[in-house]
Amino acid sequence: MAVHRVAVLALDGVTPLDLAIPAQIFNARPETHYETTVCALDAKVATTAGFALVTDGGLEQVRAADTVIVPGYEPLLRPPQALLDVLAEARDRGRRVVSICTGAFVLAAAGVLDGLHATTHWRHLDDLERDFPAVTVDRDVLYVDEGDVLTSAGVCCGIDLCLHIVRRDLGAVVANQIARGLVAAPHRDGGQAQYVPAPVAVAGQASLSATRGWALHRLGEPLTLRVLARHAGLSQRTFMRRFTEETGTTPLQWLLNARLGKARELLETTDHPVDRVARDCGLGTAANLRLHFRRALDTTPTAYRRTFERSTPR
Repeated sequence: MAVHRVAVLALDGVTPLDLAIPAQIFNARPETHYETTVCALDAKVATTAGFALVTDGGLEQVRAADTVIVPGYEPLLRPPQALLDVLAEARDRGRRVVSICTGAFVLAAAGVLDGLHATTHWRHLDDLERDFPAVTVDRDVLYVDEGDVLTSAGVCCGIDLCLHIVRRDLGAVVANQIARGLVAAPHRDGGQAQYVPAPVAVAGQASLSATRGWALHRLGEPLTLRVLARHAGLSQRTFMRRFTEETGTTPLQWLLNARLGKARELLETTDHPVDRVARDCGLGTAANLRLHFRRALDTTPTAYRRTFERSTPR
C-alpha cells in the first residue's frame, strides 16, 4: 500500500491538543499507511499552554504532503502570505486540506474555503462568518466534509474528523481499532450545540449512556422509541427530550447511524450476504440497507465491500 504523507502545520500559538490529535491518529502503525510530519515556519513553535515545541518539517514537507492539516491556534492573526500561498497551491493541486478548530481561519485566509461550507469552534463562528463572507458557515456540526477540504468544530471535534478521514481512507474497521486505542467513540452523533453552555441539569438527572450502550448490543432487534424509553425508565416524551439534549440528535437517527456503522463493519469483516448483513444490523432488508447506504455514503453495500476488502487487515 502506498504511503500517504500527512503534514500537520503548527502555527505560533498552536493549541497543543489540536496538534496532538492528528499526530496521534495518523501516526505510523501497522494498520495504516500514513507517514506524519509536524511542520512549522520556524524550528520552535510557541503553544497556548505556555511551552514551546520543536518540529521536524517546514514548508517543503507541506508542499510534498498528500494531506495538510492546520490545527487551531490563538490569537487569530493572519499568517504570512508565503504559508497561505502553499495552502492555496495544495488545494489547486488536488491535495486534501484539513483544519481543526480555529485552523479554519487559516484555510479561509488562503481562499481554500471560498464557496464551500465550513465550521470552527462555536466561540468563533460569528467571526468566521463576518470576516470571510465567501464561506458558508455550518454552526451546529462536529465537522464538515467537502471532499478534499474538511473542517472541524472545536478541539475534540478534531478526533471525530480525523477518525472520519481514516474511515474514508481505510474503512470502518481500521477507524474503530484506532478509536478503541484512544478510548474514544468511533463516531459521535449530533453537533457542537450540545456543548455550548446551557442551564445546569436538574439535580438527580442521570445520563442515558447506559440505554445507548444497551441498544448498541441489540441493534438487530426491533428498537422503537417506546422500547428505549422503557429501558431508561422514562416517558417517551421525556426520553426524546433528554436524548436530544445529550446527543444533539434524535433516538431514531442515532439508531440509524449506529446500524449503518455495524453494517460497514460486517461488510468489511465477513462474507455474509447483503440480506443477512441488513438483518444483523437491524435495517431489515437488503433493499432498505441499499437505500440508506446510498443516502448516507453515496455508494452501495457491494461497492463498499469491494473497496475496503482489499485495504482492511483481517
